[in-house]
Amino acid sequence: MNALIEGLTAPLPLFQHIQTHDVLPALDTELEKQQQCLNMLVQMQKPSWLNIMQPLEMMDESLSRIWGPVSHLNSVCDSNALRDVYQQGVQKISAWHTELAQNEELFAAIKCVAKENQKLNDEQRAVLAHSIRDFRLSGSDLKGEKKVRFKVLRLRLSELATTFEQHVLDATRAFTVLIENEDDLSGLPESALAGAAQRAKLENKQGWLFTLDIPSYLPVMQYADKRALRETMYTAFSSRASSGHLDNSSVIDELLALRKEQAQLLGFESYSSYSIATKMADTCDEVVDFLNELAKKAKPMAVQELHDLRQFSAKHLALDDVQAWDIPYASEKLRVHTYAISQEELKPYFPEQSVVSGMFALVEKLYGIVIRQAETEVWHDDVRYFEVFDTQHEKIAAFYLDPYARAHKRGGAWMDECVVRWQKPDGVLQLPVAYLVCNFDAPIGDKPALWTHDEVMTLFHEFGHGLHHILTQVNTRGVSGINGVAWDAVELPSQFMENFCWERDVLDLFAKHHETGETIPDDLFARMTAAKNFQSGMQMLRQLEFSLFDFRLHREYDPLSDMSVQDFLNQIREEVAVFTPPTFNTFQNSFSHIFAGGYAAGYYSYKWAEVLSADAYAAFEEEGVLNAETAERFKDCILSIGGSRSMMDGFVRFRGRKPNVDALLRHTGIV
Repeated sequence: MNALIEGLTAPLPLFQHIQTHDVLPALDTELEKQQQCLNMLVQMQKPSWLNIMQPLEMMDESLSRIWGPVSHLNSVCDSNALRDVYQQGVQKISAWHTELAQNEELFAAIKCVAKENQKLNDEQRAVLAHSIRDFRLSGSDLKGEKKVRFKVLRLRLSELATTFEQHVLDATRAFTVLIENEDDLSGLPESALAGAAQRAKLENKQGWLFTLDIPSYLPVMQYADKRALRETMYTAFSSRASSGHLDNSSVIDELLALRKEQAQLLGFESYSSYSIATKMADTCDEVVDFLNELAKKAKPMAVQELHDLRQFSAKHLALDDVQAWDIPYASEKLRVHTYAISQEELKPYFPEQSVVSGMFALVEKLYGIVIRQAETEVWHDDVRYFEVFDTQHEKIAAFYLDPYARAHKRGGAWMDECVVRWQKPDGVLQLPVAYLVCNFDAPIGDKPALWTHDEVMTLFHEFGHGLHHILTQVNTRGVSGINGVAWDAVELPSQFMENFCWERDVLDLFAKHHETGETIPDDLFARMTAAKNFQSGMQMLRQLEFSLFDFRLHREYDPLSDMSVQDFLNQIREEVAVFTPPTFNTFQNSFSHIFAGGYAAGYYSYKWAEVLSADAYAAFEEEGVLNAETAERFKDCILSIGGSRSMMDGFVRFRGRKPNVDALLRHTGIV
């Protein structure tokens, strides 16, 4: 039995039966079928939606059923054997996608279908428009040597992205600190100590083991009194993938050079110009002006925040010269000093089970759905599976939740598609299924997992992406859920969900002490909300620095010049940042979002979408945070439309006007 091939007809991936040695045979078999199907399609005499686009949708579906589970396992259950197979598979997939996207006969057939557009519905028209655009962006209009070169570039860029991510993963995993003297752990909260002790025990070591995974790293940076320990951890974290065989510097240089060449082959001035062809933003200048305008508004506040931090550090912490490894620690001390609150004080009120069930209760109330846990095959014992029902008790979707950090699992948090909603040629409606993955602390002993408020917001963020995928009402695969949504709008539903984590009525649904069951006391809630915008100017500038670095790097940087990527980053920092990191900080070498993810020349999307989400949430503030009618309108205008219409159209339908930055600036306390 090959579980991947069997999975083509199964409702869900057969995770417990997938064997690494079955991956490439299954992929080769599928790609051979795809080639045969393509050969038939390009011979169609009268191209139509039924004989061209529907078969293409079936091909997409089949390939995602084979490769999707493999790609997912590579992220959540990494192993050396799977990694080797995955790399080979990525090359095969990239080669196939490039061949498909550059097939002139197929492109001509799709353009022919588009001409018959009066017989099509809006979803089908959107799919065709996106397909024609993507064909052109994939080099279909290129001829001769240029076309061959473009194909080579795509394959190499895919290889480089995989290499970059694996270097980051290996560098993160390679570093640990074992502390044997408890006195060296002064200041660390009990939860961090318990987690470190558990990690040491799993490694058959005595003491407390710390890693560069965020649940282990961040508490050290925020709470460890021992400055040398913070410096050691910061140095390792900020210089990951920057030396030896894991050095990503040359990978970045080659990525940038090839991306620029790729864009220019298609007639774009830069990779940034190429990137925004699929975004809401119309021009590169519009993006840069947007980021600079926000930076201009945030910088005075950030300057004052850093001044206050330095003064406090000198007066109360005997830190006359604040360094990068002191900032999280001193900031947490200042937060407690100013607002008498810390993330650790809030953690007892956010036990996992209560948070998850409360989040479900919120969306059930807002969107008229019901979520129930169910049984199916999963890839790890920590994973749970849930089904979603409408008010008529009809199943409409499902999702997996994988909440805990562990070895061999990629860091960060994300939502991904498992199954896409669409109406198949046989008339059967396939229901959407999502993966929701986080890296939070797991339960320790008999104690439940207790999460910080920041982690709760991360969970809500990813669930917002999940709702975008599972609440879609689109029946055409290419624009269903998050498919076909402009990249700088895809964060709207996720960032929108974070706002609920600050509402008293919502928190009372789930923020309950794990021992007493009490909700957050009024005094603690008041201190928590007062501290909401603590250092929001510095935080915004940090994200704007990343965004400007990414976008301008892909627009202006010349890989052949004497200026290095580090020099370019330093130049951006001089313009935007209020604090300059030490010279050994090479954060770009682990900036996976832009060098291994989908955010190249698109990291600005977070801020762009944050404007949309803040403005959308303002409607709830005006009409009632738990107003079901407002939520229904939001679902109809934003969550359900997929890529069948532009997000700007949906936003205007929901809000009655175009978005503006006022709500974001108000929410962050900048005005």
